[in-house]
Formats: sequence, C-alpha cells, structure tokens
Amino acid sequence: MDDYRRVADEVAADIAAGRLRPGDRLSPQREFARQRTIAGSTAARVYKELIRRGLAVGEVGRGTFVRAAAPSPYPALAEPTGSRIDLELNHAFVPEQTSLLAESLAPLLRPDVLESSMRPVGAAGTLPARSQVADLLARGDWRPNQERVLFAGNGRQAIAAAMAALASPGARIGVEELTYPVVKAIASRLGITLVPLAVDAAGLVPEAVEAAMRKTPLNAVYLQPTLHNPLSRTMPLERRAELADLLKRLGLHAIEDAIWSFLRHDLPPLAALAPERTVLVDSLSKRLAPGLTLGFAVVPEALCADVSTSLRSGGWAPMRFALDAATRWLSDGVVSAVARAKQREAATRQELVARHLGEFAPHSDPRSFSCWWELPPPWRADTFVAAAARHGIAVTPAAAFAVGHHRAPNAIRIGLASPPAETLGRALATLAGLARSTPDDQLAE
Repeated sequence: MDDYRRVADEVAADIAAGRLRPGDRLSPQREFARQRTIAGSTAARVYKELIRRGLAVGEVGRGTFVRAAAPSPYPALAEPTGSRIDLELNHAFVPEQTSLLAESLAPLLRPDVLESSMRPVGAAGTLPARSQVADLLARGDWRPNQERVLFAGNGRQAIAAAMAALASPGARIGVEELTYPVVKAIASRLGITLVPLAVDAAGLVPEAVEAAMRKTPLNAVYLQPTLHNPLSRTMPLERRAELADLLKRLGLHAIEDAIWSFLRHDLPPLAALAPERTVLVDSLSKRLAPGLTLGFAVVPEALCADVSTSLRSGGWAPMRFALDAATRWLSDGVVSAVARAKQREAATRQELVARHLGEFAPHSDPRSFSCWWELPPPWRADTFVAAAARHGIAVTPAAAFAVGHHRAPNAIRIGLASPPAETLGRALATLAGLARSTPDDQLAE
C-alpha cells in the first residue's frame, strides 16, 4: 500500500474514534510531515486523500479542517427498507446557507467578542437584537415597537411563555380545530385545556370564537394566519381585520404564530391590526435551521412583565451567544438572503407537487413547504400512512393535528422541505402510485 494511503487511513481512524473532531484544524503540512516522519510531498497527498474521502475540507489561507460527517443518504423507494424518506418533519436547507452563516459568524469568534457573548442575557435581549428583529418582522407601513420584543431559546418556548402568561392551569385557550401538534403538548404540560374552533377556507371563523366565549370564556386564542400548519392556507386581509375587531370587542388576546410568514410578505400580521391584543411569535428555525434557532415575541405593553416572568421562570430565556450570532446574521443580511433562497426552493418543490399529485388536487400554496391532501376513496388516512411506510416514506395523518375529540378528516400532510428535491420527486411519484391503487392491491403485493 502507498505510504500516503496508510497515513490517511491512520488519520481516518482518529476521526472515526473521535480523537479528531469535526472542525478541528489539522497541522500545517510541513509540521504534519515532521510528526509522521514522511516527506512533505507525501503529507500533501495525505491531505488530498482525506479531502477526496470527504473527511476533511481545505480552506484557502486557513488550512485543512476535519469535516462534519455527511448525512445518511436517502433510501431508494423499495420494500422493505431500514430507513425512510421523512416527509413528516419540515426543515428546509439550501446549499448556500452554510457558507453565508460561517462567513458572518467568524468575527464573533474573536476572543474579545466571544468573551462578551459568554455573559448571561435576559428575555429582553440586547438593543441591537431588538432593533434587528423589529426590522425583520416589519410589513409595509407596520414595524413593531422594538421595546416590546422579547426573546426565547426557540419558537416553541416563546409560544409556551405566551400561553403560560395568558392562561393558568385549568384555563381554556381556543385553537383552530386542526393545529400545530406541539401546541397540544405544551398545553398538556401547562394544564391548559384547548378548545377546537371551526375553520373555513379563509381560516379561523370569528363566529366560532364568539360561540366558544359565550359557552365558557376563553383566556386567549392561538392561531396561524399565514401558511397554516397543516392546511397550508393563508388568511385574507378581510378575515384578519374581522378577527382584529373581534379581539378588541371581546377583550381577548391572540397568540399569532408567524413561523412560516417569511415565505410570503404580502399581508400584514394580525399584530399590526390589533397590536394591544396580539402576541406575535416567530423564530429563526425555519428561516435558518432548527439547530441555529432563536425565538422571539412581540408582546403588548400590558403583557410584557408577565411574558418576561414566564420566560425566566420556565428557563426559556435565550443564550447570549445565540442572540449575538442571530443579531450578526440579521444585520449582515444573511437571514434575508437565506430566506429568499428558501422562497425559491419552496416554489420549485410546489412544482413537483403539481407534476406528481396534480390529478388529486391537493391543497397547497405555491409559496409553501407543505401540502394538505384529502385522500381519494377507498383510502383512509391510517391505511395510506401505513402503506407509504412500507415504501420507506413517512407522512403525517390528519389525526396528529386534531384537537380534543374533533373528528379528523381523511387527509395527510406532506412536508416538502427536508429531503433533496430529486428524492422528494420520487417519493411523490410513489405516493401518487399508491393513491391510484387500493389498500387491497397493496396488501396483495
């Protein structure tokens, strides 16, 4: 065996054993050659071999670094399979985001700057962070008051803090009859009862809110006006204005989940129409990545103290380093650049939906990363989910989003963001083939 390959194998073994970790800088080639008692030319070949194997990456002017492990490849659509194509979770990734994030983050790693980022920070964050988030959330003529921006570790924690501030254990919060499943889990942990409220093609029905209030008063409502999960619907301006008037008239607060609103900017948030009755919650998890998140909320002045207390007592305040990193990404335009790339990617994936599922007329928005599919007979959601799983594809049945004893429709939600586009296209083609068959056909195979 050539000497350079033997040495490369030794380094590869160190990486596999964890003695060299992702991000570690390898010694300069001359020093590496002295350490291994090999020629400089052999050391250069070792480094090229490590890069060829995908174990290292060279950066001009900086050196050679151990590379993070590559993600597991998505499986072929064959049966049986030990892995799966995940159309349940919905985390969009675009190739250019990693380099943009890394370049913007580099100044934060200087020792003097890093030292300040190691200090604790409260829910109010910092003035630069509040200003940048207020700019991020601005729509048209509306820009939130930056003094009312609070921060959490992630969007889920911001939702939990808002719910805890507005409703004590045993209280009631109204939600759309199909809602974000995590909200159900949060309510259960907080001892809050969720009341399902009817929706129509325009979103939450105002009459349903009034009817629930007459029966037993609600402490708040939680809703997703833009690119609703799972229905992929967006509430028109007229309905938003109607709900804003209703909140003011009833003295009711709303928790507006704006997590997907970065994909379309054509409508003002509910918080712009009823700022003193609405807690707007958002985060960076969908704009960037779930591992690089920061949650934030625009809170009415009367609720700021209560939500701050909830964030502090729940242990949900942000980490200073994450806050400073997010501030830099926002001020450098990185968040906006990545969001624009994801908007383009969502449109591309919706084209795949139209190509493969168009004959079934699933409901979606051309700017959305999800698709709501009411299944053709004789399929039921549970049997279709099971059949898809046998082909290595995971989708979510409507029952996962249903609140209380509300009867779930015969539908599934398809998350379009996570797999590579080519893999998504093959998965959608497979799902279309399943829909053209029957459950009995699938059992007979």
